[in-house]
Amino acid sequence: MKKIFSQIKFFVLLAAVSLATTSCLDKDPLSAIPQTEAMQSYEEAEQTLTGIYARLKSSALWSGYLTLLPDIQCDLVYAVDGYTNTYGSIWQWDIRPTTAEIESVYAALYGVIAHCNFFLERIDAVVAKQTSDDRIEALELYTGEVYAIRALAYSELLKCFCKAYDPATAEKELGVVIRKLYSTPEPTTRSSLKASYEFVLEDLAHAEELLPIENDFYSQHYLTLGAAYALHARVALYMQDWDAAIDYSSRVIDHPNKPYALSSATTLYTSEMTFFDYMWAHDLSTEAIWQIGFTQTSFGGALGSVFLNFTTDYYNFYPDYVPAQWVLDLYDAGDRRYEAYFYDAQTGYDHALQWPLLVKYYGNRNFISSSYIYHVTMPKPFRLAEQYLIRAEAYCRQQTPNFTAATEDIMTLRKARYVSGGSLSLKKDNFIEEIANERVRELYMEGFRLHDIKRWGSLYRNGEGFTRVPQQQSLSEGSSISVKADNPLFVWPIPQHEIEAPGSQIQPNESNK
Repeated sequence: MKKIFSQIKFFVLLAAVSLATTSCLDKDPLSAIPQTEAMQSYEEAEQTLTGIYARLKSSALWSGYLTLLPDIQCDLVYAVDGYTNTYGSIWQWDIRPTTAEIESVYAALYGVIAHCNFFLERIDAVVAKQTSDDRIEALELYTGEVYAIRALAYSELLKCFCKAYDPATAEKELGVVIRKLYSTPEPTTRSSLKASYEFVLEDLAHAEELLPIENDFYSQHYLTLGAAYALHARVALYMQDWDAAIDYSSRVIDHPNKPYALSSATTLYTSEMTFFDYMWAHDLSTEAIWQIGFTQTSFGGALGSVFLNFTTDYYNFYPDYVPAQWVLDLYDAGDRRYEAYFYDAQTGYDHALQWPLLVKYYGNRNFISSSYIYHVTMPKPFRLAEQYLIRAEAYCRQQTPNFTAATEDIMTLRKARYVSGGSLSLKKDNFIEEIANERVRELYMEGFRLHDIKRWGSLYRNGEGFTRVPQQQSLSEGSSISVKADNPLFVWPIPQHEIEAPGSQIQPNESNK
């Protein structure tokens, strides 16, 4: 029955839910309905959960800012001369507490959290009214999903708006404002970084208890136990809890039901596409643990626009950003990810730049062929490939490193991506550079680079961070900057209006100053 209820929910059309313009910490998810009358029935609980999933489509989150900005801010792409200035302040490191994109990410994540709190506050009363075991079971499943979603939202706030986690200092560092309730006022002060991460782990513990393992399957549009484990592994990696990172990534990789498998970049799925190509072109893949479900009438942002802008005249590409040369040079001749991610083309600019463009987010081909919707791809926050990278890094960073096991994980990933070659051996003196490079090759423009450099600190390139070197037709402003790993702007500033809101006691970040 759990699967039946999940499948029903899978096909529910997610209605768009608009963001309120009031304080990020005081959202009313059902402003049109009196608070005392909302979510009293089983059907209303389903509708509330549907609304939560609808909010995850926001272009401020994985279908836009949350995915693109952390990589654009670093060294993975270059702004093209003549670009539209989209994300220009992010690219040029002119990031302020009033930067609109930063405010939007913060607001969207706390909006999701408010909806989750609303659901969790009322769900026990709804369950108490039920006489059907099937409905009770379904509501428990939905509750597990909400706990997982809230944990995910808080984990993203921690990644973006807090310093990297150091077990030795986490209790003294600033975390985020933890809101557990909806109706009851809570202090608007930031918890410690340690307490904030512990709250995420508490939510994950609830989710993992409630979500059934038999619902784990690839390309799901709702949070499953496998997705909760994948998030747990990522959080453990960020907390430098290497044993837990290995444990939870292994629960995904070595899942007893084998619901996930790496998509081969060398085996054809159709006459023209490999399994890996198909994942990006049609949003269906055995390695997608969870992806945000779009339809042709209900979707979020267009991840591919700033890399292609084909819709300018439907004839030429006018990219705002093109891949950095050093990234292109990372791919070996036998690495088929290059062909899946990049396509050499002449742009439509007057300078006629010829360059490998990012086509990973060209768009869902069904959306394009049926409705001429370009550059819209279903975000994939959790892929099996990342779990191999998490486990490999954790193996290397244990007190007693296991470089053999780490090498095996990287080679397993590479065997699914290389048509030939790709041999690698991780050792004490090369593991961080090799894993960093592999994360770029695999997770390019999926939103990890900023957070990786921040959390590695001095371990990666002695803390030198990155240096941009001008390339052909790159914008002069920003093409030559050097940013060390301890730069305050690796931690995004708390939106100014949140600090200045009446009654707020939110402490600013160093980047606010």
